[in-house]
Amino acid sequence: MILAIDMGNSHIETGLMDGERVLLTERFATDPRKTATEYAVLLHTVLQIRSIDPADIEGAILSSVVPPLTRVLEEAVKKVTGLKTLVVGPGVKNGLKIRIDDPKTLGADLVVDAVGGIHLYGAPLAVIDMGTATTISVIDREGAFRGGAVMPGVHVSLSALVSSASLLPNLSLADPGKAIGTNTVDCMRSGIVYGQAAMIDGMLDRFAGEIGSEIRAVATGGLAPGIIPFCRHRILLDSELMLRGLSLIYDMNRRER
Repeated sequence: MILAIDMGNSHIETGLMDGERVLLTERFATDPRKTATEYAVLLHTVLQIRSIDPADIEGAILSSVVPPLTRVLEEAVKKVTGLKTLVVGPGVKNGLKIRIDDPKTLGADLVVDAVGGIHLYGAPLAVIDMGTATTISVIDREGAFRGGAVMPGVHVSLSALVSSASLLPNLSLADPGKAIGTNTVDCMRSGIVYGQAAMIDGMLDRFAGEIGSEIRAVATGGLAPGIIPFCRHRILLDSELMLRGLSLIYDMNRRER
């Protein structure tokens, strides 16, 4: 059983993994003000309420897009489990062929998503990750990471719209019901929900044209369930893709030891 941690800009997702099987997951807010001890308390509490003995955890792996907190999370894991955490990055084997301008600049989250996506769904593949940002990664038919696109996330877009236009209200995401809104709230929901869905559909069409073949798509991230059902492309939803990818990378590196 290993502890897999995905630290994003807004949330930290933790999972206990038995191979590719996810035993449990929990999410915390990403808070740069918290100390290693405070995060350790959160981790310990999760294990305690799930009746998990930290001694039963044999390894830990972390993917982080928040460099100032990476060491903090490593220390927190050490306090709770006594283990050294494997941090996804340069020098960590992942089996991914990367064909972008500078492979060293590829974010750990995109690496993990791609590794999990190729293993579970094959190639060519587009991996859509919807969090603070919406990212779409493209893996070609040879299983190589070719690049992709980064766009403002759903909540980032909505917050920017509301903060920049004094007459527009804040609102929760919901099914607009129709594309042509007849009041302010419905117009905003149409723009945010259907607009994001149409953007994803359009990008998938462009990617398929550039790689010269149809492309399967899988979506993950906390905001994906609110948008992906409204896309016209067939897109699989996999909320545990990142955790499975982390488990795969951990196993690759454990075999090398």
